[in-house]
Order: sequence, then structure tokens, then C-alpha cells
Amino acid sequence: MLIRQLEYLAALDRERHFARAAGACHVSQPALSAALRKLEAELDIRIVRRGHRFEGFTPEGERVLRWAYRILAERDLLDAEVGAMRKGRTGRLRIGVLPSAAAAVAHLTAPFGTRHPRVRLSVRALPAEEIARGLADGSLDCGVAHLGAASGRSPGAMVRLYAERGVVLACPGRFPGRSSVAWEELAGVPLCGLTCGGGALRAMEAALAEHGGSPSVQVETDALPALYTHVAEGDWCGVVAHSWLCSAPPPPGVRVLPVAGAERVCEVGIVVPERTPEPLLAREFAAFARTVPLQEVLDAALPPGPGAPMHAAPGGGGYRPRARDQAPPADPAAGVRSRRSSSPA
Repeated sequence: MLIRQLEYLAALDRERHFARAAGACHVSQPALSAALRKLEAELDIRIVRRGHRFEGFTPEGERVLRWAYRILAERDLLDAEVGAMRKGRTGRLRIGVLPSAAAAVAHLTAPFGTRHPRVRLSVRALPAEEIARGLADGSLDCGVAHLGAASGRSPGAMVRLYAERGVVLACPGRFPGRSSVAWEELAGVPLCGLTCGGGALRAMEAALAEHGGSPSVQVETDALPALYTHVAEGDWCGVVAHSWLCSAPPPPGVRVLPVAGAERVCEVGIVVPERTPEPLLAREFAAFARTVPLQEVLDAALPPGPGAPMHAAPGGGGYRPRARDQAPPADPAAGVRSRRSSSPA
């Protein structure tokens, strides 16, 4: 068995197509197919279901695939550790991130990449279920997820990054002169929502249900610019977590209203799975994240209001930390707490 065969298998899982998998591995399709057939012969099992096109993996193939991801992850860890001993930190850090946290995480990955220019960062926006799967099978080195959900799924260490806050994007004709709203005031209001909206939508639904109401979501989209446009041009309001706001400010006329009682929708943090050998790059990234005041960065995008403190720099503008000038703890694992010994802060 060769590592290259396992790389072909993982590529086929990602691409779900023989020709695209071969292209991703920079080989011809016949070469990839022959290598996978040889792997099947060596293991004496059928791994891939074939027809005129790729039809998935057999049950035995799914088990082999999980082992392939695990072995490839261990190979990457070995490369990173040996590279660090030779020339400082090197290797690839694969991070799965909730879509609502993708822009916020850039405030961590950018200075971390500057500090470690030989580290290749792969940041993928994924649903919570795929992050959990990636942490379990080794295809991800760490994840940025809702800690309440992640803590029950993946043993390991966690670092709290920030608390999401719920906000309403108000169109010009809605809630004039207001500096905040309550969830129950959205009953009967036509709404736009993000299909990957996460905690803010769940909090609104729960609050409305307590008052005998339900949300009236008329438009759903998976793109923040589309949500902004619908709110700006129509008679709708949008509901999002405030972490979305650091990716792009809303257009003129759209007001951001903090939600009273939604100061902490849910906790978001880094999850580093427990593995042997230890995922050093992931642990160092998590420790570095503790030096960046990400909560202040995100809260700076909020207007003054209940539960929404401003952290403004003198002269106006939001707070922007110079994280690259801040030294991480001397021990890369310092401050990265195991959930087995304590709960996330």
C-alpha cells in the first residue's frame, strides 16, 4: 500500500468524479483508476462502486476511506513536526469554519500566517455536521464551531473566541427612530434569512414561540450580499448573527439594530481534536487565538445599544488589534483547555 493510493482515494471522495479527482492529483484518469484497483487487490475487498461513472463507495470502502484520512493526517503531522525541527513551523493547517464565522476567523489566520509564513492555511466554510465529521476522520486539523454543539461530539481542547449576538437588519421603513428591538416584535414582519444563519435564527424562533408567534421568512439566501439587497430594496428585515457584519457593512439605508435580550446567542470557539501524535499546528493556532481580542473586533461593528458595547478607537472607526505584534504564550498549548478538565469560558 502506498500513500499515493490513499491520496487518490481521498481525492475521489472530495471530487465524486474520476476525471476531476485525477486532475486534482495531477495524473491521468487511467493511472488513478489503476492505482485504486491495485489497492483493492492488495486489501482483497471492493472499495469503489463503478458504473459508467463514479457511484460511491462500498461499506468496506467507507471504512478504508476513514483510515485513509487518518493516515494522511498523521503523515501531515509528521511533515509539520520534522519541518518545525529543521526550519521553524511549516506544513498545512486545515481549518473548518462555520459560514457565519468565516470573516471573523480572518482576523486570526491573517496574523498567524504572517507569523508563520511557511505554514499553508486552508480555511473552508462548512456546515457544523461536516466540521464534526472532518474532526473525527482527520480531514480537518481544527474547527471553528458553536461550542455547545461541538463539546458533545469531539473530545479534545477548546478555546472560546467570542459570543454571537443577534441583530436585525431593518429596511428604511421599519422600526424608525429605534436603537434596538426585541425578538417578539418581529412577529408578522416579513423576514429575509440566511440558510446558514445559525444561532440568531434559532434564538428568534424560540423567542417568538414563547409568545405564541412564528417567524414569517419570505426570502432565504445563502449569500450575505443578496440578503443586504433584499432588505435595502424591499419591505423586509433580516436576522443575522453580528459576526456576519465584519465581512461587509450593510448598504446605505439599512440599519443594524441590536436585539434586547440577545446579547449572547451562543459561544463560538476553536475545537482541536484529541489525537496521538498531538496536532501541534492546530494547538499553536488555538493558543495564538487567545492573544487576539476577537470579541472587541466584532462588537465594534455594532451601533450603541443594549448589550452592544462599542470598542472604538479614538477619532472614530472600529477597534482593530495588531495581533501580529502580540506574542503568543511561550508554550503553544498554554491556555488551550481540555473540556475534560474544565468547561469553556
